[in-house]
Amino acid sequence: MTALISAGAAVALAAGTLVALGSVPAQAAAGATLPFTSVEAESATTTGTRIGPDVTQGSLASEASGRQAVRITAGQRVEFTVPRTANALNLAYSVPDGQSGTLNVYVNGTRLSRTLAVTSKYSYVDTGWIAGSRTHHFYDNARLLLGQTVQPGDKVAVESTGTQVTVDVADFEQVAAAAGQPAGSVSVTSKGADPSGQGDSTQAFRDAIAAAQGGTVWIPPGDYRITSALSGVQNVTLQGAGSWYSVVHTSRFIDQSSSAGAVRIRDFAVIGEVTERVDSNPDNFVNGSLGPNSSVSGMWIQHLKVGLWLTGNNDNLVVENNRILDTTADGLNLNGNARGVRVRNNFLRNQGDDALAMWSLYAADTNSSFDNNTITQPNLANGIAVYGGTDLAVRNNLVSDTNALGSGIAISNQKFLDPFSPLAGTITVDGNTLVRTGAINPNWNHPMGALRVDSYDSAVNATVNITNTTITDSPYSAFEFVSGGGQGHPVRGVTVSGATVRNTGTVVVQAEAQGAATFRDVTATQVGAAGVYNCPYPANSGPFTLTDGGGNSGWSSTWSDCSTWPQPGQSNPQPDPNRNLAKGRPATATGSQDVYTPGRAVDGDANSYWESANNAFPQSLTVDLGSPYAVRRLVLKLPPSSAWGARTETVAVLGSTDGSSFSTVVGAQGYRFDPATGNTATVTLPANTNLRHLRLTVTGNTGWPAGQFSEVEAYLTS
Repeated sequence: MTALISAGAAVALAAGTLVALGSVPAQAAAGATLPFTSVEAESATTTGTRIGPDVTQGSLASEASGRQAVRITAGQRVEFTVPRTANALNLAYSVPDGQSGTLNVYVNGTRLSRTLAVTSKYSYVDTGWIAGSRTHHFYDNARLLLGQTVQPGDKVAVESTGTQVTVDVADFEQVAAAAGQPAGSVSVTSKGADPSGQGDSTQAFRDAIAAAQGGTVWIPPGDYRITSALSGVQNVTLQGAGSWYSVVHTSRFIDQSSSAGAVRIRDFAVIGEVTERVDSNPDNFVNGSLGPNSSVSGMWIQHLKVGLWLTGNNDNLVVENNRILDTTADGLNLNGNARGVRVRNNFLRNQGDDALAMWSLYAADTNSSFDNNTITQPNLANGIAVYGGTDLAVRNNLVSDTNALGSGIAISNQKFLDPFSPLAGTITVDGNTLVRTGAINPNWNHPMGALRVDSYDSAVNATVNITNTTITDSPYSAFEFVSGGGQGHPVRGVTVSGATVRNTGTVVVQAEAQGAATFRDVTATQVGAAGVYNCPYPANSGPFTLTDGGGNSGWSSTWSDCSTWPQPGQSNPQPDPNRNLAKGRPATATGSQDVYTPGRAVDGDANSYWESANNAFPQSLTVDLGSPYAVRRLVLKLPPSSAWGARTETVAVLGSTDGSSFSTVVGAQGYRFDPATGNTATVTLPANTNLRHLRLTVTGNTGWPAGQFSEVEAYLTS
């Protein structure tokens, strides 16, 4: 099972749909292997209104997955095509501040007796003490066991019962049956815990932990209320029947400064009631130490300030296969002295600070790693941040949709407090995929790159190896080198090799610090403004030297005016007349069938395809080329396989420069597709054509009652 998939291939969220990232073997393993499949609301059928895309801080769309969502009001719905066998639904949504309500849920047109509760209670967080922050954390997650099993192709719809709801993304999951009690374990109910959630089960949990030393505390299916944190937890396993069945309701689960260790926490949910961020409060799932050789796995952690805020001795801790949702601050923070910690295969969504962080306060984090995690929508900081430390690794993670004050990955000497241990030894950043990451920093009034190396408070002198990175659709720059504290500390010892950059908004390299980096086998396409911005600050601090290690392509130009910031798409270099302008660009459609979403028509793979809603002509596919172009030729394709019989599609070509007012470029006519001749059709456009938004409207298809394209290609040459 693969995270964020729609047709059995590894994919990442892109504007408007779920699309394949392409054949990049080094990145095929990026992200976690997850038990659910996500479907974007904007790619579903809806009677509501799509919002976005938008990356503006404080906007609802900017915090959404894919920077787009769907707004529904009373009676309106979003209908998802189920991508996999499932019996459970988790929905990311937002409602206006101060409101709550319910969503009706339908399976194949039949309304379920249960509704899905939605609320703003855990949203709209203000952190005025953080410079540059605005009200944020607009979304929340709600889950529901459907009471039946749905199959791929079935329809699951959510419908507003009155409250305005912005629907972002749906996760479909096949939840296994509840596990049974392990032999010899001590059940919390045997010590008086109340599985109805009405009584206070705090003392029962404490008594069970004391009775099970060296063994297992069993948390049966049910809802349990804990009113104060547990402490003295050591040499024990806390185990539930599964995170959909055994649920502990508390805002402070474990709070202890030390432990002898061997704590194993697994297979239940901890759901809190944290509605604001108060940094002096330990409103965390784990606050402090679990002790050496401990583990946390299979947990559902939600509505807390921080998932795990780890201090003291956590040597060789393993944190894996967890979901951490809707925290008002970090998902996990190794807050100094972490040794041999492995954080892997976790899913994190909607964090109010860094999703995963290593912060070497008081003592260095050493020999620890973040591996194969999927992170989406951190809304006030970075996806992954490494603040100091020695011999650390960030490998094969998938990070998408960062918002204000954050990059996808930050490698930094920002200390925040003393004593701080700066970066040292070798910092390995390998095999990561970053999608729509990077944002405007309102304190700097300029962008933060998708991947940032920051000599904020002191020089970066460690060996920093950044390898096999894929950066897609960054709103601004791909790689940034900066001294964020404004003191001009140098960045040294950096090597970037084996990177693929696609559709970066401004530049590939944003160099604002003195120092040097070597680039090798870095390939860029669809660069927004120029290859390199090289303007160290302060201006007299010294140059930043980019050493060409060979194999680089697509980003040789340099932004020439250090007095201005390149804006997304500004002063694009003259495009290659033989380049397909539509490849990888955002695509939307009036409708799509099942998993055949619009992004498949611009993914560069002629074997994948978009198919519109069936029996519902006319249908349109629209591609945003990013800038106005004098397009002269279109090549339309269907899959080349002989299984696709010859057919004629009736297509009109429309164009727009603003995305709202479209005019006809070529009137409707039939185009013949025949696998014997490649299943392609060429459309010649008039000599005066100038468009940014390309729309193809299909009114007929002799081979199937829908619009179908496997590739839509646009060229400057006739």
